[in-house]
Amino acid sequence: MQVKIIFLIPIVLCLLISCVQMERGSSMGIDTVTQSSKTISDHEVHARHYESAAKILLAKIQDQKILVEKYAEEINRYGQESEKGIVSTHRFLRGYNENYFFAKRAEDNKLKSQDLIRSYEKEFEENMSRAAVHWKVVRDSK
Repeated sequence: MQVKIIFLIPIVLCLLISCVQMERGSSMGIDTVTQSSKTISDHEVHARHYESAAKILLAKIQDQKILVEKYAEEINRYGQESEKGIVSTHRFLRGYNENYFFAKRAEDNKLKSQDLIRSYEKEFEENMSRAAVHWKVVRDSK
């Protein structure tokens, strides 16, 4: 009986902990942040914060665009090598085309980078619109 209770208590605790709703700091809406800003300087701080986050996102977008170009070059290079038949002999005899594998992996990475670019651009627009709201409050109060 004691052994069952010893094993049952951690399981029940884990289930209870997993059911607890977690609060996230980033889930605050723009209205909540705007209303929580009490002074003009608070609005300026929030606007600068959103603008700096947007600048970081721009740098990430540029990095991903560079990667997309690199992956496109790899796709072309490995695709051309595979068409020309530049394959190591022992792998070719086993029916394994290494260049096709690298071209496919580069294509997958390119698609992932393009998806990241889209999500970063969406976040960038959100941050800039939030900053604009705070700057508008600052302008209207002066």
